[in-house]
Amino acid sequence: MGKRIQANWELYLLLLLPVAYFIIFRYWPMYGVTIAFKDFTPAKGIMDSPWIGLDHFMTFFHSYNFEQIIGNTIFLSLLLLAIAFPIPIIIAIMLNQVANQKLKRFMQTSIYAPYFISTVVLIGMVFVFLSPNSGIVNTIIVALGGDPVLFMAKSEWFRPIYVFTEVWQNTGFASIIYLAALAGIDPHLHEAAVVDGASKWQRIRHIDIPGITPTIVILFILAVGNLMNIGFEKAFLMQTDINVDASEIIPTYVYKIGIQRGQYSFSAAIGLFNALINLVLLLIVNRTAKKLNGNSLF
Repeated sequence: MGKRIQANWELYLLLLLPVAYFIIFRYWPMYGVTIAFKDFTPAKGIMDSPWIGLDHFMTFFHSYNFEQIIGNTIFLSLLLLAIAFPIPIIIAIMLNQVANQKLKRFMQTSIYAPYFISTVVLIGMVFVFLSPNSGIVNTIIVALGGDPVLFMAKSEWFRPIYVFTEVWQNTGFASIIYLAALAGIDPHLHEAAVVDGASKWQRIRHIDIPGITPTIVILFILAVGNLMNIGFEKAFLMQTDINVDASEIIPTYVYKIGIQRGQYSFSAAIGLFNALINLVLLLIVNRTAKKLNGNSLF
């Protein structure tokens, strides 16, 4: 072992910083999870705060808004998984079929550009576009003879707007992964299929899709394993007092309880509960995918 390290010391030196980063900023802070089982106060610290076991978890499970928060989180997560996950695959396959390289690069850049817009700016644009007084969307609605719609003040519009902005902002970035996978498919397969008289749809169905299936499976497993971790920033910025019944999800609730109200132990318990759900989902989906097609994370 020592000889191996000595022979490849440059590689181990490069590995040192990432390992140190994960140990210091990822693993060592996990010790703080113990406050979820304690009545933590900053004055006493983690060690001296009294141990109360699962009391915080039971308090959350019996809270009046438990079903609403869990329901909102799951419903929004499933919407994103059902809509936002397959769209980059479709976009990547469509872009891969564009023969004109200039047009392909222009379309790819146009789709990818929104990824660089910060979430704060994006939501600000949404509020401007959907303004009932001067927003372009309501201007078009009024011009067509309709009445202005208070989009950001109605609970039923929160999820569609959230999903739409998520698709618009992140589709370009996600599609790059699938385009890279498509680029790795042997072109001789397409040439042989063309000689055999296969149409574009047949080549997509029997060459492109099977070729990127391992990538799709891995990203799907990661998406399901991160199902309950909906982006806090976007949901919080879109949240108003009127649409809170649909926009209150676990991340926003943890922020309000932990940061605004200072209930650190209670918010840590909710966060740990959320992480455990993600872990269980990850293990289940990973095991299922491995049995079905042999592709898995581990």
